[in-house]
Amino acid sequence: MHISTKKWLFTKISSLILIPFKIWFLVSFVSIYDKDYSKIVSFFSEQPSKLLFSIFIIIAFFFSALTISEIFEDYLHNNKIKYVANKALYLFAIITPLMTILGIYNLD
Repeated sequence: MHISTKKWLFTKISSLILIPFKIWFLVSFVSIYDKDYSKIVSFFSEQPSKLLFSIFIIIAFFFSALTISEIFEDYLHNNKIKYVANKALYLFAIITPLMTILGIYNLD
């Protein structure tokens, strides 16, 4: 299987997986929107919310890294710049969710 086909499949699969997580997050966000800080921290400290949000963040950053890398492939013509941009993007897509998840798990 060609690498472009794999990227396309991963993009489609991750977008399908994101749909229930987006719905869960939007419903949860609406429920905590008007709450004070302690209620929001309490929401993210509870185990189902902590786990679901962690999975949501990982999949969302995976999906965004795949789609942005496709934009780099289409619009960056210099291979060195494209390589550096993709590596920086993948590094960002690993570090940012990791820091977010570590922050959520340290709320207790």
